[in-house]
Amino acid sequence: MISLFGKTKALEAQTEEFCNKVSEGSLAFKIGLSAYLAGDQETFGEKQRHVSEVETRGDQLRRDIQRRLYVETLLPESRGDVLEVLENTDQILNACESAMWQFFIEKPEFADEVAAEFTKLVNTVVASVDALVSALRAFFRGDPSISDHMHKVIFYETEADKINHRVLGLVFDSDSDLSYKNQIRHFVLHIDNIADIAEDVADRLAIFSLKRAI
Repeated sequence: MISLFGKTKALEAQTEEFCNKVSEGSLAFKIGLSAYLAGDQETFGEKQRHVSEVETRGDQLRRDIQRRLYVETLLPESRGDVLEVLENTDQILNACESAMWQFFIEKPEFADEVAAEFTKLVNTVVASVDALVSALRAFFRGDPSISDHMHKVIFYETEADKINHRVLGLVFDSDSDLSYKNQIRHFVLHIDNIADIAEDVADRLAIFSLKRAI
């Protein structure tokens, strides 16, 4: 495959920045939640603001790319595919921002054993996003290594599901009251859903890559 944007350098630069923002947002999300679990509210607040700023910039980039694709009549055969990928990937930043706001508002407490597994869940989910970003870059550049990155997205999403089940098992086997158990379940499922979004985008990339190869 060849680069999706050819010599359209401005559009190529914007999609590259979009990929950077998704990666940056997920890493800030990871650091922020690690800080929260360690009781470092100052760092958590700083990273919460960081994620919100990145999410806003991601929205701006997505809209700018959409305008270029239509106004400049670029890539008519691939326009819909690119827009769908960007819109679905942008949901990752939305989900990260939403989760951090929920932590800020509800301030859930985690037992040490649960916190350790929850940290593994966050790390694995962010690994799935990192792999997706690599797949996106490969997709836009026409790099055949895209299949390797998509495989990693699926691997990490599966691992996230396993950790999800372990965390919920620990929580519901405890003597905590049901309202607390349901609160933690809500947070676990919300975080795990980020990996699900990454897998959905990877599935779409697989289809669009096949279309380009035909």
